[in-house]
Amino acid sequence: MGFLSSTVLSRFEEKKRDVLPGGTVMMISGCEDAQTSADVSNVADFELPDPAGRAGGACTSTLLNVLYEDHSDTGKDLSFVQVLIKMRTILESRGYTQVPQLTSSRQIDVNSMFDLVPDETSGTRRALLIGINYIGHSAGVLSGCHNDVGNMVEYIKDVHGFPEENITLLLDDGEHTSPTYENIMAAYRKIIEESEPGDAIFCHYSGHGAKIKDDDLNEEEDGYDESLVPLDYKTAGVIRDDDIYATLVKPLKEGVTLTCLMDCCHSGTVLDLPYHFKPGQEGDVAEMQIDESYNFGKLFSKIGATVGDLFDP
Repeated sequence: MGFLSSTVLSRFEEKKRDVLPGGTVMMISGCEDAQTSADVSNVADFELPDPAGRAGGACTSTLLNVLYEDHSDTGKDLSFVQVLIKMRTILESRGYTQVPQLTSSRQIDVNSMFDLVPDETSGTRRALLIGINYIGHSAGVLSGCHNDVGNMVEYIKDVHGFPEENITLLLDDGEHTSPTYENIMAAYRKIIEESEPGDAIFCHYSGHGAKIKDDDLNEEEDGYDESLVPLDYKTAGVIRDDDIYATLVKPLKEGVTLTCLMDCCHSGTVLDLPYHFKPGQEGDVAEMQIDESYNFGKLFSKIGATVGDLFDP
């Protein structure tokens, strides 16, 4: 069981409502923390109905391929397991080694039906999509992140009924709000503050991700923080997983569902969520479990507590 003792796990299960957000957060990431997430040169190969352009992210394009196929086949709804296995199979068939995975603030039955918006959602649907091509930079320029956003917007509007007025876009295209450090964090704060019980939030990020040295007394097992790379990273810095958790995860109200798609490198644990599922092969035991490398000390420090609080009566 790694460094997690059965006692700590047992006590965490008893006290998790005190330390995790009131709402439910789940994230599909394009790869593991140690992996990079690939781009594709022609998203038409993924059979999207009306692709926004040629280039795109492998994770976003693959997920949309699976979801559109699932949507068109009304007699066969896919489970979380099936969606992730199909994604991995498609990626492998195209020569990509990245492994998509699911993390969550709650233990999800991964054999249940997958949907970006849960059936029980009765309130407002809001979405925030961020695409950064790093236009004007001397290095690290991407070409498909705006297309990823366009393709995902079309899907959530057509399939899940997200109203145009509730969809916020941050793009470095000179027309939309620029995806700078402060604008991204402000958009995260706003969508969380606006949402009420019964609402559903969808957040999508397509751009660079990075691993940087942990600045909080070695909270991370591998010594690195996972992070998002805003347009102005050279002056403002990157957005660390600690900051994302404090802004997007921790304040989520009870009864709100947040689904995130992170299509960037090193994104496996960028939301610092304790439950984890990585697809294997058909027939493998499919169950979401506590990530054995999860750092409970880091989780408790985020809420001003310590691991010792697990053992308080």
